Amino acid sequence: MNPEKQKRLEKAGWKFGNAADFLNLTPDEQAYVEMKLSLAKSLEETRKQKGLTQKTLAEKLHTSQPRVAMMEKGDPSVSLDLLIRALLILGIPPRKLAVAV
Repeated sequence: MNPEKQKRLEKAGWKFGNAADFLNLTPDEQAYVEMKLSLAKSLEETRKQKGLTQKTLAEKLHTSQPRVAMMEKGDPSVSLDLLIRALLILGIPPRKLAVAV
C-alpha cells in the first residue's frame, strides 16, 4: 500500500497489521499456523505434480475427497499428523518434508 495512503487511513482511525495481530496469536500459535499452511500447500503442489486428483489421494488415505480439499486449504479440523501422513503416502522423502515444515 502507498505509505501516504496508509498514513491518511491511520489518521482516520484505521489500524494496520498482519493476521497474527488481528487474531491476537502468540508466537507459538503463529508458528503452528504457518507450519500447517506450509504443509497444506506442499500437499496440494505434490498431488498436482504427481497428476493425482483429490479423489485418488483420498482413496490412498482411506478418507473422502472433501477431506482432502480441507487438508489442502489448511482447515483447522485437519491435524498435522494427517497432513504429514498424506505427504509421506505421496512419496515425499523425510528431508523434503522437513523443508516444508
